[in-house]
Amino acid sequence: MDDFQIFVKPVSASCNLACSYCYYLDKKPIDPVRTNSRMPDDLLEEYIRQHIEASPGPDLFFSWHGGEPTLAGVEFFRKVVAFQKKHASPDCRMINGIQTNGTLLDHEWCRFLSEHHFMVGISLDGPENLHSVNRHRKDGSSTFDEVLRGFHLLKQYRIPSEILCVVSAANVGHPLELYRFFKSLDAEFITFLPLVERTATGDRFSARSVPAGKFGEFLCAVFDEWKANDIGTVKVQIFEEALRSAFGLDHTLCIFRETCGRVPVVEANGNFYPCDHYVDPGNPSGNIRSTPLTELLESQDQQAFGRAKRTTLPLYCLQCEYLTNCNGACPKDRFMLTPDGKPGLNYLCEGYKLFFNHCKPFVEQVAEVWKNSL
Repeated sequence: MDDFQIFVKPVSASCNLACSYCYYLDKKPIDPVRTNSRMPDDLLEEYIRQHIEASPGPDLFFSWHGGEPTLAGVEFFRKVVAFQKKHASPDCRMINGIQTNGTLLDHEWCRFLSEHHFMVGISLDGPENLHSVNRHRKDGSSTFDEVLRGFHLLKQYRIPSEILCVVSAANVGHPLELYRFFKSLDAEFITFLPLVERTATGDRFSARSVPAGKFGEFLCAVFDEWKANDIGTVKVQIFEEALRSAFGLDHTLCIFRETCGRVPVVEANGNFYPCDHYVDPGNPSGNIRSTPLTELLESQDQQAFGRAKRTTLPLYCLQCEYLTNCNGACPKDRFMLTPDGKPGLNYLCEGYKLFFNHCKPFVEQVAEVWKNSL
């Protein structure tokens, strides 16, 4: 079986925050009698056993998401490690990643994460004035101080960490302020996630959404700063993806791959969904208690879901010189019309074109240097 990455939701949509752009708050796809409860131990062990069985190895990657997965508690993740050791062969290497808002991290958490070599993604949208616009508690109060404290703890314990910054209408006009702020924190890995929210009618975007062209300008500004000062010291995910073509490598980021379907979700009750953005609480693809993970990953429905990303592209995209750069990007954002009036154009098309065109000379230069070195 080829590589896959599963987003496991140990507490489902439960979270201690109420970020204004969260698309998961209204998803409660767990059993009514177990609302807001964490994944039970027997199911956790069963999931880990099935994941190991389905993986080609020897490196096995587990990705823990939410909601806010740290709400499950440190002891839950101690069981994760114990079950992995119980079911994996000695030659397998467990790689655990956890995505967190950072507010609950403390010394106990960080001792555990360090001891067991977890990688941590932490959500931070810039300096306080920009971060607090959308990332706040349920009473509207800021989370900035707690997030920053959590990030500093990760650095103190030398835990590999990545900053995930949602780029919205609120902060897209401050590319260098954001980037330089993250560098001031000694961030080594940064991912910029464009916020695209559809309105209730489904054919428009919300006021919070990042304007497509502005997102492209944002990426170009950060790219120029990175190229001038930070090559080899800071990794920015979308820059890494753009450069993969210079080495003849396939994309690793799902939104830029030719097909979808290899990053599904397993919820706290074992429900399986094709993608984090396609969780319909009333209509899971199956449940790992009754259908093995290997079957769910390779099912006809999952395969069809993955192929649809490629087969539904409009001709406008198929004829685009940047097709291999983005492959139409994430299907959830394909709600615009092409210039000739056909459906299926990605909302962010303008921005991606601007960025890929801007970095093209550098990518070609890198490709030439690499080719001559062979």
